[in-house]
Amino acid sequence: MTSGTVAGIVYLVGAGPGDPELLTLRAHRLLQRCDALVYDALVPLELLELVKEGCELHAVGKRRGQHSLPQPDTNALLVELAGQHRCVVRLKGGDPFLFGRGGEEAAFLVENSVAVEVVPGVTAGIAAPAYAGIPVTHRNAGSSVTFVTGHEEIEKGRPGVDWRGLARSSDGLVIYMGLHNLRRICGELLAGGLAPHTPAAIIQQGSVNGQKQLIASLMDLAEEAEAQGFGAPAIVVIGQVVAQRVPACAPLPAPVTMPQPLRGD
Repeated sequence: MTSGTVAGIVYLVGAGPGDPELLTLRAHRLLQRCDALVYDALVPLELLELVKEGCELHAVGKRRGQHSLPQPDTNALLVELAGQHRCVVRLKGGDPFLFGRGGEEAAFLVENSVAVEVVPGVTAGIAAPAYAGIPVTHRNAGSSVTFVTGHEEIEKGRPGVDWRGLARSSDGLVIYMGLHNLRRICGELLAGGLAPHTPAAIIQQGSVNGQKQLIASLMDLAEEAEAQGFGAPAIVVIGQVVAQRVPACAPLPAPVTMPQPLRGD
């Protein structure tokens, strides 16, 4: 991305949705040779076993209400490590540039003269539905899909998600971090004109052991999720693509060690 004056390079690496088999070759090679690894909470422990002996490990994962390291401190840590090591891997669940704050970290590193390279990963918004047999696009179920975060941190000057507008403008929704606000999200989509019987799904722990899914109508989704104890990490899919589900084509979740799911997200 840039050539900085600090000797080390920071690689912003996508770990994928959880199944280690979905890790890219580039990511695998970097994990094997990095001198320092900074990783998130949703990274399977099996990936940590790929690093060489002597590699520094820094856990900075964020879960709702359980931030192990504030984002500004994570940014500063990456700059510090780049000054000490030639190869630093910042390992993020899914893809670093999709709701992963990778853009913020990359900008901060460049501003501090640190070389950065982005290594894309398989995002959970596509992989988790696939592991439940749900295609996020289908020519018989609409021509658009929107990826959106359901975890709104209302900040001054930052508008919230226009759910009613999305109900009218997108054929399908893939919602990250949406369980905590699911009841409100569903209510807003219904108020925006989405039909109560619109097919919807939740996939928890997608692609790894512990995966489970819920298929319901939009009007019943939040109540059923609460009744069945669904928790994070989870992906919510809303739209006619859910009706195109083909369970027989879904791959088997991987038997890996993942962080325990939390209620909500």
